[in-house]
This record gives sequence, C-alpha cells and structure tokens, in this order.
Amino acid sequence: MLPFTRPTLDSEEFEAIKEVLQSGWLATGPKVAAFETALADYIGGDVQLRVFNSGTSALEAVLLAYGIGPGDEVIVPAMSFVASANVIVRCGATPKFVDVDLISRNIDAAAVAAAITPNTKAVIPVHFAGRAVEMDAIYQLAEQHNFLVLEDAAQAIGTRYKGRKIGSSGNPVCFSFHPNKNMTTIEGGAVAVNDPVLLKKIEGIRFHGIERDSQGSMDVTAWGGKMNMPDVGAALGLIQLKKLDSFNQKRRTLVERYLQQLPQHDALVLPANADGHSWHMFCILLNWEKIGLNRNQFLEVLKQQHAIAAGIHYPPIHLFALYRQYGYKAGDFPNAEKIGDQTLTLPLFPAMEEKDVDQVCLAVVSLLDGLNLMP
Repeated sequence: MLPFTRPTLDSEEFEAIKEVLQSGWLATGPKVAAFETALADYIGGDVQLRVFNSGTSALEAVLLAYGIGPGDEVIVPAMSFVASANVIVRCGATPKFVDVDLISRNIDAAAVAAAITPNTKAVIPVHFAGRAVEMDAIYQLAEQHNFLVLEDAAQAIGTRYKGRKIGSSGNPVCFSFHPNKNMTTIEGGAVAVNDPVLLKKIEGIRFHGIERDSQGSMDVTAWGGKMNMPDVGAALGLIQLKKLDSFNQKRRTLVERYLQQLPQHDALVLPANADGHSWHMFCILLNWEKIGLNRNQFLEVLKQQHAIAAGIHYPPIHLFALYRQYGYKAGDFPNAEKIGDQTLTLPLFPAMEEKDVDQVCLAVVSLLDGLNLMP
C-alpha cells in the first residue's frame, strides 16, 4: 500500500534518539537548545527560535503573549487545518473567517481588508501546503490598522517568499514538526521571532510562567502552560533539519512529475507550482458528479484496486459544528466549500520514486476515464 505520506527516517535518526535515551536527560535540555540554534541558523534573518510540543501550542502562545482574548477578532482562512481557528477560540477571541483562492488555497489582502472591523486584533495567514501567501500587502494593512500578523507556517518549513525563507522576516511565524510534515520531531512546533519582549513572554507561557534570576532563584509573575519540547524530539529534529532541503527538493521533483503526468480534464483541477514552494502536500480537486463516483467510492477504488491511500485536506472550518455556533453557514465561503467537497490529497513524501507517481497518475486517469468503476 502506497500511503499518502510517511516520515523519512533512517539509522542516523535512530542513533540520535538512542543517544538521548542513554543520556538519562529526556525532557527539555541541551538538545532543545541546540535545535533552537540550528533552526535560527537555517531560517536566517537574525531571528530566534523557541520550540514547543506542537505547532498548535506555538500559535496559542503567541496569541496569549499579545493579550488577545474576549472581544477581539482574529481573521483566519476558512480553508486550513482546524487548529488555525481552534487557537483563537482557546484564547477567548472570535474567529473571523475569509475565503481563499481556489488554486493556491491561500488568503489575500483583499479578503483580509474586507473583514477588518474595529475589533480586529490579528490575522493568521496560512501558507497552505507549503505555498507562501502573498504577504507584503497584508503587512501594509497591518501597519495601517495596527493589528498583529501571525503567520501559520505549519506546512511551510523551508518555503521561500521572494527569495527569503518563511520565518526570517522577524514577525512571529509558527511551524509544525508533526510526522506528516516536511521534517519531524515526532510531535513539535516552533516560533520564529526577533522581538525580545515577545520572546520572554512566550518562554513563560511555554513553561509554567517560570522566571529565574542570575542565581537560579525561581519566580512566577504570570500564567504559563506546559508546552515544552523534550530532548528526544529535538535530537530527531537536529538530524531531520540537516536533510530538510534535500527532502523538499525531492518533493518538488515528484510534484513536477505529477504535473507532467496528470491530464487537462474538465473534472480535474490541479494545484499550481510557485517559486519557493516546499510542497508539503499535493492536493487535487475532482468534480465527483462528472466522474460518476463520490469521494468515498473513489478512495475505496484507489485503495482496493490500486493499493494507493489518499487523504482529504481539508473540510472547511466554518462548517464544523463549533463554528456554526458563530453564525457561519453553507454558502458563506464558496471556494473553501468547493475545495472541501472536491479535495483529494495524493501521495507525496521523499521516499517515493517517480514510478510511484506514475502509478498514482495512471490510477487517477483510469478513474477519470470511467474505467475500473465500482459495480
């Protein structure tokens, strides 16, 4: 069975984890410090990195550090993983959804501008599937209206925007290192930032609000949670980070093959390549009515007849029961809803070969042509 994704791990990763286990220091320690330094060096731009136990925790910590809470609105795309909106609710603020572009799956400045109100305190652009959002105009809006821009780069480690790595600008940018991401720490995330005041706040939020003076005496001056990364994950991350650029290059090579092999078809919408894209996922849109199958049937044929597993990324957030309570309904964001209805994530991970891509493309084409349909 060809999975839709799989982390790339070998003996170097296993030895790094073994070394930590044998050291006896399993929680946050020297490997975390080394990993934060290595991440900062990789991203560039004189930013500092602080790692977390998840990308979700990283997003939440930044919102909390900025004091965003009840009465505040945070603009967020209706098409993303639900964590992008859940952290807003967790802080007591109100998510303000906007639609996305059908091809890039990203928000743009026009959508953000139309959603701004006097209560707008932040916007969370999501670099969907590794494609950078056009950020310049969004930052201009933030300057005009005095709100925070918190970039959700959970799917975009290694992505470039206008020649610079996402995260190098100095504004808060959050990454995820979940096993399905372009590199992994098992679970984990990070914040890139160059603001020392924010840095101190998120350090406290990350670990119980604890502060220590030069003699090591402890004080707690504000609330903090338990969001730290253990050394086991950081040790894995140090090895994965060294391989990240080669992982991303392999992803780009595989995507080029997909784009060459998949046909122009009136039932198929392909994603578009873009400069700096790190290709976390390869998501196509399929018009099920034209094909004559529903999505579950299509997935089952891929699995049973072709030994291919595919994914669904993602249902639109505003139609989940939690977010319907805010008054959102079907029809509010047509592009996000079309993507949610028609999306299919095809296999993409560095250990794949071009022959695997060809296998997937042949299966998709046969289904587009009405072959191998379920009785």
